[in-house]
Amino acid sequence: MPEMLPDLIDAFEAAGRDAGPLPRIRMADRLGRELAGQQLCTAMVFDPGAMTVQRIYSSRPDEYPVGGRKPKRDTAWGRQVLLEGQRFEGEGDDAIRAHFSDSAVILGLGLRSIVNLPILRNGRCAGTLNMLWPEPLLRPDRVAAARLLALLAAPDWE
Repeated sequence: MPEMLPDLIDAFEAAGRDAGPLPRIRMADRLGRELAGQQLCTAMVFDPGAMTVQRIYSSRPDEYPVGGRKPKRDTAWGRQVLLEGQRFEGEGDDAIRAHFSDSAVILGLGLRSIVNLPILRNGRCAGTLNMLWPEPLLRPDRVAAARLLALLAAPDWE
């Protein structure tokens, strides 16, 4: 276990005392950097009526500002993650280009793999926690860490 893990867990518990999802999302990002080495973390809320996602958190706000919206209607990614509530794992340039309209930005940042994790409330997707890495292949330990962090970030997500 990394030396800093107990301190990070204490900080995550403290963040849980604050209202709303942002304190937990910030801690998920921090823990994700420490445990899984992700280079970008974003969080989106899902509007099922418009079939869009809107960014509520970004670890790199210059490239991915809070408030940005993405349409996901009639996309394979939208069906899988937002409607079916299944995580998406993208490995390599081709997968990123195939599923993300902002692939030029993602690839321009040197990011080559991604995990998008649906945050489920009463069986429906409320949003996503997204983590990206520079390596083109996802390591199973990174996917497992991202899955756990999404669960820890999920309370109070609206």
